[in-house]
Amino acid sequence: MASQNTDAPVYTLAEGRPVQDPTAQTVLRGSPLKGGGLALLSDTQLIETLAHFPRERIPERVVHAKAAGAWGEFEVTHDISHITSANFLNKIGKKIKVLARISTVAGSKGSSDTVRDIRGWALKFFTDEGNWDMVGDDLPVFFIRDPVKFPFLNRSHQAHPQTHVPDSTMFWDFHNNNQEGMHALMQLFGNRGVPESLRNITGYGVHTFKFGKPEDRSFKYVKIHFKPDAGNVTMKSADAARLAGEEPDYHVMDPKEAENYRWNIFDATRIWPHADYPPIPVGKLTLNKNPANYHQDVEQAAFSPSTLVPGIGPSADIMLQARMFSYPDAAHYRVGPNYQQLPCNRAKNVYSPYQRDGPMRMDGNYGADPDYVRSSFRKIQSGPPDVAHDKWVGEVSSYTSEVTDEDFEQPRNLWALCKKWGDDQIFIDNLSGHMKKALPQVQRESIKMFAKVDKEIGERLEKALGDSLSMKNVDHAYATYGLQPTLGGGY
Repeated sequence: MASQNTDAPVYTLAEGRPVQDPTAQTVLRGSPLKGGGLALLSDTQLIETLAHFPRERIPERVVHAKAAGAWGEFEVTHDISHITSANFLNKIGKKIKVLARISTVAGSKGSSDTVRDIRGWALKFFTDEGNWDMVGDDLPVFFIRDPVKFPFLNRSHQAHPQTHVPDSTMFWDFHNNNQEGMHALMQLFGNRGVPESLRNITGYGVHTFKFGKPEDRSFKYVKIHFKPDAGNVTMKSADAARLAGEEPDYHVMDPKEAENYRWNIFDATRIWPHADYPPIPVGKLTLNKNPANYHQDVEQAAFSPSTLVPGIGPSADIMLQARMFSYPDAAHYRVGPNYQQLPCNRAKNVYSPYQRDGPMRMDGNYGADPDYVRSSFRKIQSGPPDVAHDKWVGEVSSYTSEVTDEDFEQPRNLWALCKKWGDDQIFIDNLSGHMKKALPQVQRESIKMFAKVDKEIGERLEKALGDSLSMKNVDHAYATYGLQPTLGGGY
């Protein structure tokens, strides 16, 4: 029997009709068998309950499916108004509401939190001039620079199409043949690959952005970092849902410097060394509030590097430009064409009457306001100009980047640091532990690839792989290249 407490809410159907008992159903009884009967289609409660259940899930993200989220605030601690006109960065002490989502990449929603994988780092800043999304990772570099490879990269890190389990052969076969990702591989299989907790994850914007002042058409190239506060190394299980402060820094490069810099600054597989461009502090991000409901606040949240504010613009990084299309496109499919209206995505100040109708419209649909441009019946004001555009003179052609020795220079520097810090054996152990689950011929190609960074890595890796290099190939009965269930790679 339902509680008669007058302070408790009355249970209703979705349309608001009060219901006496949410566990009851209307049935036609009369069978001589005890407990028998027929369910009736006129039982609205039963039909509504059953019909809603299989529709509760929206499509899972194709990458970054497993995540945690939190609300917080960003506080400006240093003046950078000489670099950007972005309103939310123009005054020390200014605070902005922020939504954060931290995820693994390859696994499904039910996968482990402790896999060796990149962590996605997505922030939504709710500014007075619209939302700004900072969509990056916990590594400073990425595996590819050609956006057409993006689906193939992620497939190689996910489940094999035949066995539906993660597969080391597939993983390493992709990277053996797309070696521009060496720097990211070195980062992934070092100490960064499995963060101890959400508290000690560093967030990187990965791409190069432009911070500018449209009023004088000046701009600087910028890389953005969020560094964990010192001391937040471990997390007790009781505090696992809370996140600690992060401190964002950024590198700044003048456009003239970019023309002559030794590396391509728009290449997401490379960093700007701190020795050349030391980080400059900007402010402090504090995550201090758990989601009221995971589905509402985190699962339906949509982030995109195309969500920018005046004073911040994209660079000539073609990976960034491709993501600027791909991410909103994924949100339209996954959440719906009006995903920007959901509370977790809704900007503070919006007037966009040229985007109308569609399923689940919930903002009044702009009433009688004209849905066409330059109407004489509803005047609009102009917003601020964009960051200055680059000037381009060139030709349109088919292009694929090439892997050269330059792609191994920064990994070589990282290996030297690993040895200096005493982390070289940890790196070899992590690398061989994952690679030994791949087929022997794939392991050998991977050894050759790492030897391009330093012969010592190849030699130590070969020794660590040991007997797995002589494993006999099995019949091609289970997977395309001969894996049986007991030999399926994983991580």
